[in-house]
Amino acid sequence: MVKDKVILTDCDGVLLDWEYAFSQWMGRHGYVAKDTTQYSIDKRYDMDRPFSKKLVRMFNESAAIRKVPPLRDAIKYVKKLHEEHGYVFHAITSLSNDTYAQHLRTKNLIELFGPTAFEKYVYLDCGADKDEALHEYRNSECFWIEDKLENAECGIAMGLNSVLMAHNYNIDTSLLRVNNWKEIYHMITDQV
Repeated sequence: MVKDKVILTDCDGVLLDWEYAFSQWMGRHGYVAKDTTQYSIDKRYDMDRPFSKKLVRMFNESAAIRKVPPLRDAIKYVKKLHEEHGYVFHAITSLSNDTYAQHLRTKNLIELFGPTAFEKYVYLDCGADKDEALHEYRNSECFWIEDKLENAECGIAMGLNSVLMAHNYNIDTSLLRVNNWKEIYHMITDQV
């Protein structure tokens, strides 16, 4: 069954520039990235993996999550898809199980994209896989916009139209990659 006018989307690295906000937060705490091509924070900052996971959770549950800036041209084209073409978005994000962090993320998305663009918010624990959350949309052929290769591949396995937002850390793939929301906008509206 196709979910008409529903676009599934990750938040960090897709709608929001989490990488920029996190690097600013890390800098304020005395950390500097060593290899920005790495997805894993432990490799990016050359630190112990358990400690890096703790820092990511601390950031995701901090007040800083309320003001993560938009990624590239996300605001313009998400609004166009919603306001001019009637699409609604379901955010599926591995942020935190903390309800206060979830509330701050929701406020951030509403402030950036408006009060009606997002119909649903699915919050998973920090770093959690999205398999279970995507299962609800299995074989729906919904567009699934993601930046993490494993989650995009999961979407394909579930019968979704996975699109990978291009970053340095997801270059080595044959999956469909886009540089911005303008490309997604034309991909979706040119099909209609």
